Amino acid sequence: MIGYRGAGKSAVAQCLATELGWPVKDADLELETEAGRSIASIFHEDGEPAFRDLESRVLERLVALDRHVLALGGGVVLRHANRIALRSAFVVWLRAAPQSLWERMLADPSTPERRPNLTVEGGLAEIGRLLGARTPLYAACADRIVDTDGKRPQQIAREILSLF
Repeated sequence: MIGYRGAGKSAVAQCLATELGWPVKDADLELETEAGRSIASIFHEDGEPAFRDLESRVLERLVALDRHVLALGGGVVLRHANRIALRSAFVVWLRAAPQSLWERMLADPSTPERRPNLTVEGGLAEIGRLLGARTPLYAACADRIVDTDGKRPQQIAREILSLF
């Protein structure tokens, strides 16, 4: 699964994996485990390019797995090599409106450590700007698109199952 942060990728991946009886891998958790520190720490201490390098290495490992549900980071589509790697998987874009994404991020206590601001502006303005730039990339990578606004993770997982 791909989509902007707060789209529900981690929660939906858990539900979908349970339905399928497959293991789930959350790329952000895998990345933090490999680095031994939080995403916010990596961004702050090493910068975004170093984070994206690590994200690419984790993606390469994850897409090689068979019969796994993957929840990928929101910016994984930014690198051309990552978009090529995603061709080997069935990719579902979890799409949500900027306001929904913002509300979900505000409600999630893990946001400060897992979702650092990527621009000076932060907040809803950042979401609108970055989502605008990423939308064509998500669309290009997606085999299917599922809108998540107003839906619970279990509903979204069932909708994804109906696509097979």
